[in-house]
Amino acid sequence: MEGWIALAVVVAIIVWAIAIYNGLVALRNRYKNSYAQIDVQLKRRYDLIPNLVEAAKGYLTHERETLEKVIAARGAAMGAAQKAAAAPGDAAAMQGLAQAEGQLGGALGRLMAVFEAYPDLKANQNILQVQEELTSTENKIAFARQAYNDTVMEYNTQREIFPNTIFAGMFGFLAATLLEATESAEERKAPKVSFK
Repeated sequence: MEGWIALAVVVAIIVWAIAIYNGLVALRNRYKNSYAQIDVQLKRRYDLIPNLVEAAKGYLTHERETLEKVIAARGAAMGAAQKAAAAPGDAAAMQGLAQAEGQLGGALGRLMAVFEAYPDLKANQNILQVQEELTSTENKIAFARQAYNDTVMEYNTQREIFPNTIFAGMFGFLAATLLEATESAEERKAPKVSFK
């Protein structure tokens, strides 16, 4: 009789450990999928930026430096996004992406501010269309980032509560990092752009 009770306890512990393990796997896969949604929107954004720069080139002959900074920031952000896509949740990758995205956002903000000085540019239909697509994409990125951060928070909470923390450590479930904005106060200021 005691043998059966001991066997039942062991089986119960094994089933319980499997449930914890499978739950952590499911949550890890959810946050990785959430990051994949951010990645899709970032790629769309990176594809739109050259269209904006190309459409503006003819008008901004004296603003080459601004255009070059946007292209350089785009390149840095694309590199950081590739590293983050390879390791969603990794602290260094998420911090690198957040910093690169902050620099890109600042460069784009400065470009939009330059547009104010060129009335013909502000009225250009190609520019207006790309800006509208960029705005839509920025909104999608913000929603995807929120979804990612929510799933990371849920995963981290589950891996940290007792007794899950024991199994998380044993099976290599590392903490995932949120994707937070790291812009400076200057970069956080929205450029004032009015298309009259």
